[in-house]
Order: sequence, then C-alpha cells, then structure tokens
Amino acid sequence: MIAVMPPRLSFDPISEARRQWESHWGDDAVPPMVAVTSIMRVEQLLLARLNALLKPWELTFSRYEALMLLYYSRRGALPLGKMGDRLQVHRASVTNVIDRLEAQGLVRRLQHERDRRAVLAEITDRGRAVAEEATRTLNAERFGTAPLDDAAAQQLFELLLPMRVEAGDF
Repeated sequence: MIAVMPPRLSFDPISEARRQWESHWGDDAVPPMVAVTSIMRVEQLLLARLNALLKPWELTFSRYEALMLLYYSRRGALPLGKMGDRLQVHRASVTNVIDRLEAQGLVRRLQHERDRRAVLAEITDRGRAVAEEATRTLNAERFGTAPLDDAAAQQLFELLLPMRVEAGDF
C-alpha cells in the first residue's frame, strides 16, 4: 500500500487557528494554544521521521527506546515494571514492545532470579548490534530534528523542562 501525502497547504493552519482564537477567545488564550498545537504537530513530524529512519531494522521509536534502555542497563536486563517506570509508559505498553522485540530476536524474557513473579527483558547480542547500528543512523540524522541546530535543540529542552518537573517526571 502506498502512503498518500496530503497536499501542502497554502497557509499555516496554526497561524489561522491563532487568528480565530484571538477573535473568539482574546489574546491571553492564544500563546498556550499555539504552543501546544505546535508541539503536537512537531511530535507527529518527529515520530514519522524517526520511524522512517528506524524502518531498516523494523523498529519503531518506542521499540528503539526500550532496546536502548536495556542496552545501557548494567546487566543488559531489567524487570518489565521498571522499564515502564523509566520509559514513563503503562506496563501493558512495555509488554507489547517487548513482545515485538522478542519476536525479532532482539530481546529475550527471563524469570527474575529472586522474585518469581517478576519477568526480566534481556537484550541479545543481535539486539546490541541493532541498537548500535540504529543509533549511528539516528545520530547522523540528528534524531530528525533538522533544521534545528544544537543551540536551538538545547533551548527547546530547557524550555520544556519546567513542564516535565511540574508533572513529577523526576
């Protein structure tokens, strides 16, 4: 199936939303609305770019994140619950991601040595190789953040940090 791209618009829909918001809700409501709408659109763009870059390894960005979490862990293995906490996703999402990575031979499930109720995900040698190859590509492509330069990417990180802190991310 061939993906059909929507035609380019002759106007910026977020700027049009700004105009509508100003006329209906006043100037005070505009900055948060355009910020959130822009962030959500950029999230769509980044996920599409990242998933396209990861396609040669049959990875999505969420699977890549889980693989890298295991790659960087001391023993190459973590309990699924701890993975959910660190990835900041529901445990069911981790289970689905690990199912897919396991089917690809990139991770394997193990019984926890001390807690029989806990299941660990462990990165395989093939998983390590894929993690390294995929990361080289993502680094070379600046994680899909073009046209932002390093200073702009750092500024964006700093601008969004207070929201993450206030949400209790860490």
